[in-house]
Amino acid sequence: MKALCWHGKNDIRYDTVPDPSIEDPRDAIVKVSSCAICGSDLHLYDHFIPGMESGDVMGHEFMGEVVEVGADVHRLRPGDRVVVPFTIFCGECEQCLRGNYSVCERSNRNRELGDKAFGHATAGLFGYSHLTGGYAGGQAEYVRVPFADTTHIKVPDSLSDEQVLFLGDIFPTGWQAVVQCDVQSGDTVAIWGAGPVGQFCVRSAVLLGARQVICIDRVPERLSMAEAGGAIAINSDEESVLERLNELTRGKGPEKCIDAVGLEAHATRSLDSVYDRAKQAVMLETDRPHVLREMIYVCRPAGVLSIPGVYGGLVDKLPMGPLMNKGLTVRTGQTHVNRWTDDLLRRIEAGQIDPSFVITHQVGLEQGPDMYRVFRDKLDNCIKVVLKP
Repeated sequence: MKALCWHGKNDIRYDTVPDPSIEDPRDAIVKVSSCAICGSDLHLYDHFIPGMESGDVMGHEFMGEVVEVGADVHRLRPGDRVVVPFTIFCGECEQCLRGNYSVCERSNRNRELGDKAFGHATAGLFGYSHLTGGYAGGQAEYVRVPFADTTHIKVPDSLSDEQVLFLGDIFPTGWQAVVQCDVQSGDTVAIWGAGPVGQFCVRSAVLLGARQVICIDRVPERLSMAEAGGAIAINSDEESVLERLNELTRGKGPEKCIDAVGLEAHATRSLDSVYDRAKQAVMLETDRPHVLREMIYVCRPAGVLSIPGVYGGLVDKLPMGPLMNKGLTVRTGQTHVNRWTDDLLRRIEAGQIDPSFVITHQVGLEQGPDMYRVFRDKLDNCIKVVLKP
């Protein structure tokens, strides 16, 4: 079969790889109908996440048709149409029973590597390094899905791929980021990053009743999309984020702040960004935490910081004094996808939101290597890429 494979920094290739097969009675094989490039994939493309090996199949946003199931799979059968969440989970361990699917205790088959990197391993993830199990990803014609009875979301034929594909990651990721904020009716929610996750944060905050939603970015077309979703836009290249937030909140700061950027923050007007890039270049820091620093500084005392943006390692000069003294709450984590998807699917069916709004590019899987560069460099007004195997 054909798949997009990682061969080193900025080197994604359209390769021929072996077809997947049933390896465990709880497996299923899915024929992929649609997949996508996620902002998290760019951290692998730029090689900021360790544990990748040449030839690894990329991708963790995908959906398709079940074509084969193992003997112990009872909730799926060939012909079922499914979205596959990026988190692989058993549904039986202590964390899964609590709904904490992204930290499943059984699905990371390279648990010892995860333990060394994080203290305790997270769940297995599709296409996201050997720290999270080394599972082949979904930017391919076929995918083996472990723990298939639990690791799936059944979707109706009445909805298009484009409407439901993002239930596997970015829609529930934006939703969880806002839910973690415990939004109250009088709250201002400030969101850093107007990429795909940031766009779903904007719409989730509106749906969950925020009084005012603000989105901070430096790419005009992304800010325009956020405005169309109900946000007030701040272009960080053109105005002071601090001054504009103070103006919009009467000097009090936003109650809820969301980092939808993660480890590759860009800040052309800030000295700390220059510092981070210099430390990254000499391997003294892995992540660029400009957004984290700015959120801690501007957040209203007793506020909440929610961090769906991915971080991979070590950050420097984090202002712990303001964080502690202002009494801020920090909530983070990979998304517990299936905790939210029943509700979100109902909202899609009810017409409250059509997630396809975020798609700007739809091409064949063979064009994937070029689209990684287009997406990373924000060329051609690119916000979200969907690939068709």
